[in-house]
Amino acid sequence: MSVNVPLVANTLAPHFQIRLATENDLEEILAIYNAEILSGTANWNDQAVSLSEYQQRFQTMQQQQFPMIVVQDLHHQKVAGYAYYAEFRSISGYRQSIEHSVFIDPSYARQGLGKALMLQLIHLATQQHMHIMVAAIDSENTGSIVLHEQLGFVQTGYMPQVGQKFGQWRDLVLMQLQLHQQPA
Repeated sequence: MSVNVPLVANTLAPHFQIRLATENDLEEILAIYNAEILSGTANWNDQAVSLSEYQQRFQTMQQQQFPMIVVQDLHHQKVAGYAYYAEFRSISGYRQSIEHSVFIDPSYARQGLGKALMLQLIHLATQQHMHIMVAAIDSENTGSIVLHEQLGFVQTGYMPQVGQKFGQWRDLVLMQLQLHQQPA
């Protein structure tokens, strides 16, 4: 993907950098993702993903011009978190609506990395002339819901018991941000 990725606002400590993800980042990204699958409820997959599966996902996103970004800890040369957006639905009428995901390594929690990644995703989506950004959030993830509200997302749906994780029914909160205003 050939999108320039300047930081929207440098609110992070100087030893953090947001940049486009590369193939070389995928093992670290996958470690963060699989840890969430195996122990968290932010993602409702129940089986870890292989590196080859994730490489294919990454290549598909690249072909479709969807960004994956990382926040890197420059002191430790480590990916501290990552984020991306992709198509909301594969039907052509939804082509300007996207759904995003953000995952932070738990050892970097509560440092503003999720918010910085979200601001960058919003910036990139606006550059790519997307119209709506959708968030699908586990109803018990109040931190994510509050962060999305702070960024201007509004709740547009609540789906009780729509999924399962760890043998429990989970409720899903749908939120969205309108990126472009329609001309009057």
